[in-house]
Amino acid sequence: MSGHSQFALLRQRRFLPFFIVQSLGAFNDNVYRQAIIGLLFYLGVSDEERTLYTNLAPAIFILPYFLFSALAGQIADKLEKSRLIVITTTMEIVIMTLAAAGFLTQNMTLLLIALFCTGLQSTLFGPVKYSVLPSVLRPEELTGGNGLVEMGTSMSILTGMIVGGLIFTLAGSQGPTVAATAVIALAVLGNVCARMIPKVDAGAPDLKINWNPLPESLAVLRMAKKQKAVRNAILGVSWFWFVGTILTSQLPTYAITNLGGEPTLYIFALALFSIGTGVGSLLCEKLSGRTVEIGLVPLGAFGMTAFLLDLYFARAGEATAQGLSVTAFVQHAGSLRIILDLLGIGLFTGFFVVPLFALIQSRTPKSEMSRVFAALNIQNSGFIVAAAGIGLAAHAAGVTIPQLFLGLAIANALVAIYIFTIVPEFLMRFLSWLMVRTLYRLRPHGIEANVPDEGAALIVCNHVSYLDALILSASIPRPVRFVMYYRIFNIPVMSWIFRTAKTIPIAGAKEDRALMLRAFDEIDAALAEGELVCIFPEGALTRDGQMGAFKSGVEKILERRPVPVVPMALRGMWSSMWSRRDSRLGRMRVPRRFRATIDVVAAPPVEGSTATAELLEARVRTLRGEHA
Repeated sequence: MSGHSQFALLRQRRFLPFFIVQSLGAFNDNVYRQAIIGLLFYLGVSDEERTLYTNLAPAIFILPYFLFSALAGQIADKLEKSRLIVITTTMEIVIMTLAAAGFLTQNMTLLLIALFCTGLQSTLFGPVKYSVLPSVLRPEELTGGNGLVEMGTSMSILTGMIVGGLIFTLAGSQGPTVAATAVIALAVLGNVCARMIPKVDAGAPDLKINWNPLPESLAVLRMAKKQKAVRNAILGVSWFWFVGTILTSQLPTYAITNLGGEPTLYIFALALFSIGTGVGSLLCEKLSGRTVEIGLVPLGAFGMTAFLLDLYFARAGEATAQGLSVTAFVQHAGSLRIILDLLGIGLFTGFFVVPLFALIQSRTPKSEMSRVFAALNIQNSGFIVAAAGIGLAAHAAGVTIPQLFLGLAIANALVAIYIFTIVPEFLMRFLSWLMVRTLYRLRPHGIEANVPDEGAALIVCNHVSYLDALILSASIPRPVRFVMYYRIFNIPVMSWIFRTAKTIPIAGAKEDRALMLRAFDEIDAALAEGELVCIFPEGALTRDGQMGAFKSGVEKILERRPVPVVPMALRGMWSSMWSRRDSRLGRMRVPRRFRATIDVVAAPPVEGSTATAELLEARVRTLRGEHA
């Protein structure tokens, strides 16, 4: 697994054309919107009129998200997805032709109508943008694929704003012609790439579309709330847009007033944030070990708060110097701290949002995926409007931009605590991720090939240490329900992690027969729901480093529900401080092999109808070899 890279997806037809299309779409949208502002300067309109248009444009663009997202989600679930992408990019050609006419005639009304249509086209494309990924990517590729998409989106928005803003500056009197040509050419290029996307089956081809937007909007919002983790992941993504909207909307004034820069310094500040977000998005796959690692979400939230706080203290008042170029600003005292803060906010924003997208995709049925993302778009729009309103209200109340950033840092911490309180799985995964990744270097073998991407399966593994369940959960892309000896389950602190992960405690028949029977019922129910369940058939931690015989409990599970069984083995944990190699006092010392390499090995599944305890024990012994 360690030899894989998310960048390999950029060489594959199942991903590359889609990646180019969504990047071009974001790029063209921002070229167009900035070119409109450039046209206003070119026409020499008054400051009042220019302010009216620049405030009106975002509202016109976002209005279709409120009106048509529910319809877009239904269409995206009903239609074959590559066909829908071709349709939306064809719409873009038509819309940009209308926009080109607006540029050539210098007609602002026509440009604003085209802007509304651009928002409509983006509304239709939005649900398919993220719902297509689970259909073309394997579970272990979701984090990397989402990271690439977020990186591509961030950089496309940034470069689109730069290019669109420079068109009239560089082209002068030819600006309207250049702008008209650019937006049409980009739309045509996006449509050509869209036709290269392979066929992606519809999620719900028999869906009957409800054309009434209000009741359907309420219906998709209810659909998105069915699973608590998904509901709060959506809340987290919307909060990301809220934070991003406040931050980026304040940067133009912040760059001049508080950083003492020329207007171009705003682009530099935005670039720092965008580059940080792109890098953070790309790092998610490496940090997560190619699993959907929601433990990165608290890390991202805490990091965002820390750097927002430091940004306030780095420059709490107005700049002492004015008119600084980018070069002069970089060389100015205290600027390095601000640069690192903007990069850091972006970096941890990437850590925060990418796993949330991957979680929504991995926990939502494909038949509902597009409608759930439509609900996300509706909620995002509300948060964006609220962010814009708070920014305007803060300005009217005399709140300085650094003070607004301070308030945002505090609010971010409170929202993070709220989310992690109502969905402790996020914080649990963070603690387990932090512990496992700090202590060990995991080296998985055969997991992608042999652990099924979906559907029920039973995992059997040797039992070496108290951290075995955490190590396996950090190595397997899908959520796993672990069956654990109740005495280990009840270890202080660890017990909270195990309970939050829905671990199933079990006891021997002589210790607590009722608990044992209840455990078997829970195992069967989990398998019936199509979940992964992992058991340690030895029944106890090894005391000598050797594997014990597998008990008959695995056969009892398979008698009730003969699902596929995946043999797995842990190598290298016997010499850890978490095994029974040492006395209890000895386990309290510093680990003898800090950051040791641990191998996690999986073999091909065994048919549940033919699996026996002896057969599975032999398979695991072979995987384990001589590496305790």
